[in-house]
Amino acid sequence: MTEQTINLERLEETINVFGSFDENIRMIEHELGVTAVSRDSQLKVAGEDPEGVLFAVRAIESLMQLAAKGETINEQNVRYIIQLVREGKENQIHQLAGDVLCVTAKGKPIKAKTIGQKKYVEAIQKNVVTLGIGPAGTGKTYLAVAAAVAAFRAKEVNRIILTRPAVEAGERLGFLPGDLQSKVDPYLRPLYDALFEMLGPETYQKYLERGNIEVAPLAYMRGRTLDDSFIILDEAQNTSREQMKMFLTRLGFGSKIVITGDITQIDLPADKVSGLREAMRVLKGVDDIAILRLTESDVVRHALVQRIIRAYELDEERRNPKKEHKKP
Repeated sequence: MTEQTINLERLEETINVFGSFDENIRMIEHELGVTAVSRDSQLKVAGEDPEGVLFAVRAIESLMQLAAKGETINEQNVRYIIQLVREGKENQIHQLAGDVLCVTAKGKPIKAKTIGQKKYVEAIQKNVVTLGIGPAGTGKTYLAVAAAVAAFRAKEVNRIILTRPAVEAGERLGFLPGDLQSKVDPYLRPLYDALFEMLGPETYQKYLERGNIEVAPLAYMRGRTLDDSFIILDEAQNTSREQMKMFLTRLGFGSKIVITGDITQIDLPADKVSGLREAMRVLKGVDDIAILRLTESDVVRHALVQRIIRAYELDEERRNPKKEHKKP
């Protein structure tokens, strides 16, 4: 049996780390096979596996550091910290206590929650064009919209333009009633949802009527030059090579572009090349263009989403053992 002791100095931070009914500590115990007992101002961590005890102590100390910097500790934080500790990356944990990117209409602060997300946000802020590639749940679109709202509130841009290709994800929607806006709304719903949360429905509607916000299918971008705008192209894996080139050349003075997509979920016909894949290859190394890859480690949805993504990746590797999994 191996045992280590952690000194608990500040009560408020300790309560934050432990969580409601000690749920965070219970999770560490379950994940790392240890027991943690708090007495007075000390926490004793014990277990049969010395490595498990060491990881648990490092995880708890890292969580205490985050709590000291004002971070709220939740299940997602704990799982991510355990993962970083297991990978020997605990020296990067201090980066997680980042600045607030944006505040929602209800006062909720939006921050990067993983190292990958933090690099993504920094790339958006530093570059004119940013490509964010990763699986579902990594916050690609949500953080891009938050960055757009922050830039708009700071008067760095005059407009927010959100667009995505109208490609059906393996199903046929058929005839949709209503005017043109009603027909494209189902494709753009995820973008509406993010904007509603950031701005609130009333403020969103006000800016929409003034022309400060535009949500439209990608086809509407042709022939335009977009100055002083923050432009987000979502689901870019479903663009063609020609559409991507058309979109990128809409860039005007004082504008910023964020392109998001998941190259494992391409809904184009088999004979069509994804514009996102092509852009990742062609634009690599170009000044003021950043290409950021998010992984299952950056998923901030339910913990099961990470396992689902990984299971599909492993199945793909099993079904294509001779296929080289090269990065585009």
